[in-house]
Amino acid sequence: MTNKACILSVAGPNLLRDEAALLAEHKPWGVILMGRSCLSKQQVTQLVQDIWEAVGKQIFIFIDQEGGRVARLKAPEWPVFPAGRVYGDLYDIDRDKGLEAAWLGHRLMAHELASMGIHADCAPVCDLPQPGAHDVIGDRAFGAQPEKVGALAKAALKGLQDGWVAGVIKHMPGHGRSMSDSHMELPRVMAGDNELASDFAAFEQVKDAPMAMTAHIAYDQFDATSPATLSKPVIQDVIRGRIGFDGLLMTDDLGMNALGGSLTDRAKAAMAAGCDVLLHCSGFLKEPADILAEMTEVAEAAPPLEGKSLDRAESAEAATQCGSEFDVKAGWERFNALLSNTGAAYA
Repeated sequence: MTNKACILSVAGPNLLRDEAALLAEHKPWGVILMGRSCLSKQQVTQLVQDIWEAVGKQIFIFIDQEGGRVARLKAPEWPVFPAGRVYGDLYDIDRDKGLEAAWLGHRLMAHELASMGIHADCAPVCDLPQPGAHDVIGDRAFGAQPEKVGALAKAALKGLQDGWVAGVIKHMPGHGRSMSDSHMELPRVMAGDNELASDFAAFEQVKDAPMAMTAHIAYDQFDATSPATLSKPVIQDVIRGRIGFDGLLMTDDLGMNALGGSLTDRAKAAMAAGCDVLLHCSGFLKEPADILAEMTEVAEAAPPLEGKSLDRAESAEAATQCGSEFDVKAGWERFNALLSNTGAAYA
């Protein structure tokens, strides 16, 4: 069975008949669950099963579960996890404890995800926030130093993978200098090569991650006309070349206002630039019919997943087969003991 090179979404907590028909026809490589689709553990588990049944195989189910303010799974149904900065604060106090907490927090998170059939998490964030920049990254980042961010991101990726979940590093080649929110408009970064080198350095340390997400940001140093997601120079020369990332590269959400033109135009431009897979979430829409219409447009524009992109996709899937058993209760006890140094406690 040939899958389409796209990750689609669904409108709510239950798979609608028309959505099932769309999934059956186009067979996307993955589906991402937004907050609108996550009410309870039992409900999410059933939704995942229904998606798999519609597609005819157990495709990748994605979610944005970083911890902190970016968490689709909410309390009290699911545990609360800290934002990246909390791990960074502990790292500054005690490097080893910071790394252990990052691994452990993401191992516990993976336990929650995998138990429902979710095996891909759009985390960790590897961006370096800069003074005066927009707070769209803010405390989502582990810190502002490449070595620190790289080390904590490695630990986070290992925690996810040890729990049978593949991580997606974001947002390549760096979102921390953005002066605006790419959900709303196209940010431009005018920093020179020397300044950007530190942004890239954090990603270089995790270039072996199974998957990465692009940034909807224009980097004038490399391409003054197109955001990274749609820029062949940025993808080929910076992400693939300079950073050395050879895993699966997906777009950030194609529905964000940073990108111009129709969804079809955006999809075609992203694939031409060198992205492997298209991601679309319909995060701005509420009506199921409108969400279905957008998903249909992206699915129809997506090419078959083949060649090098298929190889990368299969490698990402294989990364979910490296897990090991884990004492969850003891894990939570140790996690809270570690974070007590930062004044934080979690469930």
